[in-house]
Amino acid sequence: MKPIKWIWQYFKTYKWGFVAGLLLNACAILLALSTPLIMGWIAKEVFQDGNVDALPRLLFYMAGATIIKHICRYTYLMLFESMSQRILLRLRNDIYRRVQEQSFRFFDTNKVGDVMSRMTGDLDAIRHMAAGVIYSIFENVMTFLVAIVLIVSYSWELALLLLAVAPFVGRLAFLQAKNIKPTFARIREQFSQLNSVCQENISGNRIVKAFTREEFEIEKFQKENQAFYDANIDSAKIWLKYLPQQDFFAGFLSVILILVGGIFVITGRLELYEIVTVNGYLWAVNNPMRMFGWLVNDVQRFVASLDKIYALMREKIDVENPEKPHKPDKIRGKVEFKNVTFSYDKFRKTPIALKDVSFKIRAGGMVGIVGPTGAGKTTVANLLCRFYDALEGEVLVDDVDVRKYDLATLRRGISSAMQDVFLFSDTIEGNLAYGVPEAPMDDLLKAAKAADADGFIRQTTDGYDTIVGERGVGLSGGQRQRLSLARALAVNPAILVLDDTTSAVDMETEHEIQTALAENYPNITKFVIAHRISSVKPADLILVLVDGELIESGTHDELIAKKGYYYDLFTIQYGEFEAKQALAGKGAE
Repeated sequence: MKPIKWIWQYFKTYKWGFVAGLLLNACAILLALSTPLIMGWIAKEVFQDGNVDALPRLLFYMAGATIIKHICRYTYLMLFESMSQRILLRLRNDIYRRVQEQSFRFFDTNKVGDVMSRMTGDLDAIRHMAAGVIYSIFENVMTFLVAIVLIVSYSWELALLLLAVAPFVGRLAFLQAKNIKPTFARIREQFSQLNSVCQENISGNRIVKAFTREEFEIEKFQKENQAFYDANIDSAKIWLKYLPQQDFFAGFLSVILILVGGIFVITGRLELYEIVTVNGYLWAVNNPMRMFGWLVNDVQRFVASLDKIYALMREKIDVENPEKPHKPDKIRGKVEFKNVTFSYDKFRKTPIALKDVSFKIRAGGMVGIVGPTGAGKTTVANLLCRFYDALEGEVLVDDVDVRKYDLATLRRGISSAMQDVFLFSDTIEGNLAYGVPEAPMDDLLKAAKAADADGFIRQTTDGYDTIVGERGVGLSGGQRQRLSLARALAVNPAILVLDDTTSAVDMETEHEIQTALAENYPNITKFVIAHRISSVKPADLILVLVDGELIESGTHDELIAKKGYYYDLFTIQYGEFEAKQALAGKGAE
């Protein structure tokens, strides 16, 4: 019931619209049911009594009822469609906002294709319910009941005989609803899986072609497509099992009417024109019975989709704003980690990413972080930006726990050039100004020059107005990294996180970038995550992480003197001679 109560919040906004639509629908139904009555009058007055002069008047009534009925039908169809689209608009906006509010952990555990299917196919099932199923249920129930009442007015015995078929149709509909709901849930699940496979393949098409795995991907897609096909066939088998039986009982009404009605006419209990009228109402009894199974299908499809959308909307947001968030006018940039422990699985079923890590850096200082792959380097940046919350310990910015900050304020003060560079399908200028759309061009030029990106940008077809392909297609890895760095600098943050940002550029370019950063952004606190010693060598504090543990920390010279992990890493990158020279205080700059 909870999903129904939740979706009602969207429907009730237009409750008077639905009432108006159903009233118009009721008018259309009554006008439709007036046609058999007029046909009965024609049979009696014109054919039975021979009053031919009454025919034009009766035909005028019939034509008028038909015209007004169609006007009512057009109006309520437009009304229901308009309301359904408005509900869909609001729902889609709310779901998208909810997805945007989710933390990294949500995207770690949910496939893109699954989320996409909920915002497309599942939402369309909600729209279909609002646009057609609601009035169809009302229309069929009202048509059936009014028709039975009208038939009773002619012969209650005949009405009872016709109603004798209804329990059989109802029983079949109940069995159909019971058996078909799980298949619709399976269909939605398989559709999500198919979407996920398709989205993943298209996004990774270059990898697929690089490893000539086209056939493998085709087979994988065909497997999921077959599963989706099988789920739909299983669903079709269920309603094909029950709908023909429902149609049989509905069609049997004609046999009852001809047989029993004929006997009633012969015996004088009914007149011929009354049988003509009742026969005209037969469709109003027959059609709702035929539609019953289809409406059960639509309702079950709606329920299956609603369950999935409701589950998405009720997905807990892992990182939320505090009730009374800290909103400083400006973040200075002092950072401290106090005994921080973290695992990407809150229940610690996966390895601990950080174990009791502590360090501090002054505002405007530079922190270098090195260590092997999977050591927890990026995790430090994730916790600093509060993409995740520490399981134990505190992450402090300007002596305030990041969990007490207003999220927008905190993240506006921290800018990141991430390891996985993502560029939008927009102009280069649009990408650079993504974090500050109102930034003047001078600030963007300053950031681009500091990132050593201005030169190659001006060499592109339209300079800063050049359209960048999806995810930066057409640019080299180094160019994408430099654009990512320039985008981060354009925000002019208090804290700058560079996660392997210069790994794809040569050492000379890296040195130029470091010099430009020091000259143009001297007051920014910098976190440099890297594998190259050259990237972290100028840092005020270098952290060495191995398996989530902080095994060494200090300046470059201090770590060289310790002859530990950092010294070994320096030896690997520069050779034993340079390592010995550095140990003696004569290392190459």
